[in-house]
Amino acid sequence: MKIAPDCVDWAGSSSDVRDVKIAKMMRVFRRVEKCLLVVALCASCFAFSGCVESTFTLDGDSGLPRWFTLPPELTRRDVSVTLTYYTWGPAKFTLKDWKGKKLAVISGKEQSSSPLHLTGNHGFYPAYEVISANGITEIIEHRKPEPISYVSDDPVVREELLGVGSSGT
Repeated sequence: MKIAPDCVDWAGSSSDVRDVKIAKMMRVFRRVEKCLLVVALCASCFAFSGCVESTFTLDGDSGLPRWFTLPPELTRRDVSVTLTYYTWGPAKFTLKDWKGKKLAVISGKEQSSSPLHLTGNHGFYPAYEVISANGITEIIEHRKPEPISYVSDDPVVREELLGVGSSGT
């Protein structure tokens, strides 16, 4: 039986087709490897610092946390403070001047993994976070569900949450 010449070419090129398919699969695997590497790097970064959970701006009428010292030429009205909570890891406070220049970043340890409430408060707000940085403890107050927070200097709040009056650290 005689085989047609184009059938021989087709039959003879089957290893070439297989080689092309293997080469395509290898390119796909290399792309997948690169994507997995990026995913692994991102996951490892999150493992060290956590993911941003929420961000708040300290109200302009609120006092500054005591661990910040303003340069002599600035007043409280000239600066803003952003508070960022992470899924795990320290809370970060960023102090910026009115031009947006970063003046300081302070990392503080939260006393509790969830917001605190005063005795007798059966709602969600106000909620409090007790945060310590540089040997100083501050109480951050969240009055309602908004991206604004306050430094609490209320002696009743300090007494209940810290067990000390407003002069305690």
